[in-house]
Formats: sequence, C-alpha cells, structure tokens
Amino acid sequence: MNGVSILNGSGIRPNHYNVLVMPKQVEEKTAGGLFIPEATKTKEEFGRIEGRLVAASPMAFRWDDWPEDRGDEKPKVGDWVVFAKYNATELTGKDGLKYWLMKDESIIGVMIE
Repeated sequence: MNGVSILNGSGIRPNHYNVLVMPKQVEEKTAGGLFIPEATKTKEEFGRIEGRLVAASPMAFRWDDWPEDRGDEKPKVGDWVVFAKYNATELTGKDGLKYWLMKDESIIGVMIE
C-alpha cells in the first residue's frame, strides 16, 4: 500500500500508521421524504462507523503478530470498512468532501462485498 489511490481526491496523504476513510454519507431526508433536523444529522455523523478506505500510509497494517498465511485479509485501499466510534479526526479535502483520518488500528473490520 503506497497511500496513492484513484479513490483519493482529497489531497490528504496519511503518514505514520494512519489511514484515510471517506465515511458513509448521512441521509438528508427520510425514506418518506421528511428532512432530517441538523442536530440529528450531526449526531449521526459522529456516530458513523462505516466508510470507504481511500488511502493508507506505507506503514499502515504492518503488525508483527499478524499471521503470515492471512496477509490477504488485511484492509486494503478500496475496501468498505468498519471503524471504532469517535476515533478519527474529520477533515475536508481539496475536493470539498469530508474525510476521516485515523490510526490503522481503528479499523476493526472489513465488510465483505
């Protein structure tokens, strides 16, 4: 993983053991067409736990105790990931979208698509 990805239009390159995730978008309206209040959207944004892994530093996911025969199960750029709540720094990329910068260990699972 070199941290460069066609998914990453943010202009943000993670360093050290960090990764960059584009969090799942919060809905603006309910299925019935009602607008969701801003306070509810804000709460949902900070409670999100899913997103697309768009960049990773070269040092990310390099754990010494990871079984060698399961290296293909490590998260990769492009994976839909699950991460620990409130473990990220929210940033706005040069593309105007919101991204979350977090430690690689905050990724707690990969969604099988």
